[in-house]
Amino acid sequence: MPGENLTHHEAQRRAGLLTVDGYDVALDLRSATAPPPAKGPRTFRSTTTIRFRCSEPGASTFADLVAPRVHSVTLNGRSLPVDTVFDGARIALDGLAEQNELVVDAACAYSRTGEGLHHFLDPEDGEVYLYTQYEPADARRVFANFEQPDLKARFTFTVTAPARWTVLSNGAQRGEPERLDEGAAACWHFEPTEPISTYITAVVAGPYHYVTDTYRRSSGDTELEIPLGALCRKGLAKHFDPDDVFTVTKQGLDFFHDNFGFPYPFGKYDQAFVPEYNIGAMENPGLVTFREEFVFRGKVTEASYEHRANVILHEMAHMWFGDLVTMRWWDDLWLKESFADFMGALALVEATRFKDGWITFANRRKSWAYRADQLPSTHPVTADIRDLEDAKLNFDGITYAKGASVLKQLVAYVGRDTFLEGARRYFQRHAWGNTTLSDLLAVLAETSGRDMDEWSRAWLQTAGVNSLSPRVTCDADGRLTELAVVQEAPEEHPVLRPHRVAVGLYRHEGLERGLVRYARAETDVTGARTVVEELAGEERPDLVLVNDDDLTYCKIRFDQGSLASLRAHLGELAPPGPTAARATAPEADGGHNPSLSRALCWSAMWNLTRDSLMPARDFVSLVLSFAGTESDVGVLQTLHAWSRSAVVHYAAPEWREEGLRALAESALSRLRLAEPGSGHQLAWARFFAAVATDEKDLRLLRGLLGAPSGAGGSGGEGAARIDGLVIDQELRWTFLETLAARGEAGAELLDAELARDDTASGKRHHVRCLAARPSPEVKAQAWDAVMTSDRLSNALVEATIAGFAQPGQQKLTAPYAQPYFDALEEVWRTRSIEIAMAVVKGLYPDLQGDQATLDATDAWLAGHEDAAPALRRLVLEARDDLARALRAQRCDAAAATPRP
Repeated sequence: MPGENLTHHEAQRRAGLLTVDGYDVALDLRSATAPPPAKGPRTFRSTTTIRFRCSEPGASTFADLVAPRVHSVTLNGRSLPVDTVFDGARIALDGLAEQNELVVDAACAYSRTGEGLHHFLDPEDGEVYLYTQYEPADARRVFANFEQPDLKARFTFTVTAPARWTVLSNGAQRGEPERLDEGAAACWHFEPTEPISTYITAVVAGPYHYVTDTYRRSSGDTELEIPLGALCRKGLAKHFDPDDVFTVTKQGLDFFHDNFGFPYPFGKYDQAFVPEYNIGAMENPGLVTFREEFVFRGKVTEASYEHRANVILHEMAHMWFGDLVTMRWWDDLWLKESFADFMGALALVEATRFKDGWITFANRRKSWAYRADQLPSTHPVTADIRDLEDAKLNFDGITYAKGASVLKQLVAYVGRDTFLEGARRYFQRHAWGNTTLSDLLAVLAETSGRDMDEWSRAWLQTAGVNSLSPRVTCDADGRLTELAVVQEAPEEHPVLRPHRVAVGLYRHEGLERGLVRYARAETDVTGARTVVEELAGEERPDLVLVNDDDLTYCKIRFDQGSLASLRAHLGELAPPGPTAARATAPEADGGHNPSLSRALCWSAMWNLTRDSLMPARDFVSLVLSFAGTESDVGVLQTLHAWSRSAVVHYAAPEWREEGLRALAESALSRLRLAEPGSGHQLAWARFFAAVATDEKDLRLLRGLLGAPSGAGGSGGEGAARIDGLVIDQELRWTFLETLAARGEAGAELLDAELARDDTASGKRHHVRCLAARPSPEVKAQAWDAVMTSDRLSNALVEATIAGFAQPGQQKLTAPYAQPYFDALEEVWRTRSIEIAMAVVKGLYPDLQGDQATLDATDAWLAGHEDAAPALRRLVLEARDDLARALRAQRCDAAAATPRP
């Protein structure tokens, strides 16, 4: 019998047989606080009753359960032999009746990998915190079930735990907890859920800090009241800002009620910020879980608050797209993720204080999509998902950001009101059910009157990203005689798509005005070449920006004149003045956001660099020239990340040291010039730490920390100060990681910092910094901790890998390249998929940046054609990133070679 994987074919067969009426799940979590067993995993008791019908009496199927032990299995009152029917992942069920009841009593294991029921021991106060995380298929690690999204049911949870704990589930608590064990424990009963899928059921339990509020809304004679909750570990309570969380939550509920025409259907709305979380957040109805890094322990930029708000709204959109209406199988995962990504961004811009959310969407989310869409593993938005391992890897930039970008383009194509009316009909028609692509297309065709099948074939059922370039022809008087948009597609995916685009024309009006948009036209680009007739007769532009306002999904290219203008004036894109009224769009340019246009230009320049069409040093030069005047701190932080990546991965190796020095000098200069206490100052401080290499820079970092010179010191009085820059605990660890990686912070200093910050966050930072030290012994210890032992939790595995793989330490990590390839299949076979993915991606020796690593990768792929497809996909993606980096390095080296 197959193991933990589940194929689409198996799921289809089971869905055709079964209708699930309900689950009663009883979890006894009292063991969470007991000492761990001498051998074997720590376990809890899980007792599940499933009531279901079978359309073919006498047929056979299976239930899912991943557990160390099963005490008993009872089907329709008949005890089944556990050793015969349970193989560690499935329970065989034969001779089904028309009406069935299955009872499974099991000992399930607590998780330390963030999958299933995660067990976290807080080093700060010794308390235990539990939470569940299931997507796509880890509910079976907590209770027996039919683990696939189209077998929805009502779930009734009962949880026994220490009486002083806070215990929550999807449904509201029913009555007061029943006291047990002379008051030491209690049993919580929760209301049944609405019909939902297994992967969005949830339990959170522990001595959490819990804050409440209420959302109220009047609609005619109807009063809607939703209890709100927000919780985090006690140790984070002093940093928690629930008022801001509740403000965004209420704004989001207002927005979605205004636009979806279907009241929030899940009663209460709790939001739990939990430790060692593998992902950003999870849309469990009534109990959304988030990574606790969204509780900010130190000063962060406004971009971080915007990101948190966007995630809150993304998960809230899932209450309708994903929870109320759910995809039938994981090949239509985009039906929830693309919509949540788009609707979250739309709500962010229209309902909250973050009015520039589309800039972040264009600069960061779409960059994620562009990278994913150029990998050998790219796939259509509607993907072919063969099994659960495929599903796990398809939570990617295609499913989220490309799908959301395509929907943004669809809204530009059919109109906002038409799109939202389609959503309203979709909810009304399919509430509590499961859907496929055709169900969505049907309602959109109704509301738009357009052929959605053609649009779907072009945008949802093909892979790859198009490039759009301007072709400019002017007459002798400097007037445009023709402006055409040329569309290209990669050889691997030669599909030319219909694009709704805006084309902006800009002229440079001197230092005071900069680059100003003086004309704009919207047009439909179809085929290889489209003439924008509305712009004929306009004066010659200094810059032509195709896809201005970011209506479609494409890579923007430039003509030579535009490229030259950007090299000279990229930072000078400015709002239109009173003389710039001749825009061809009906709204004129009053709605033009020059920050968005700048962000689009930066993104285009980054894509040119990644595609080896611009030397990495040229991109760095642009950052050195113009990043200092960037007003959007989120864009600035993205430029910092891109420029460092350009030097580390895409620059010729012989230029890297010079490139880092130039970035560090610029960062320090901008840090000193930034407004004291501002987000820009903090961003420059973090970037300076990321690129600092010279002794004088490291000495400044030590001075800002108040640490003495030398690698082994334990503390001292600060000798440096930058006005307005608060060196809080998070910034201290940022500086220490750089010092550790450069050999300027040894174990004694790092241990002293952990004593100062003996928290869960401090422990992660400490582990990362220890692994970053430039020593063969350190690298050996880090490698062994991850590869030869499973004692580390998911968060500490991630921290160890991050410390191990440091730029500039290629000689230290080179001996591990071949052992990496030798261990891949064993890692994939023996570790959980979350840990295996972290190891395969995080320890790939890309920082070696040489042909030998590429050849070793090719040799492994050629010799392991029968390896798990998901494992091969991860290795192929890593190989593609390395091959891209080597091409870019050759491009950069060529730029430095004098021409004869």
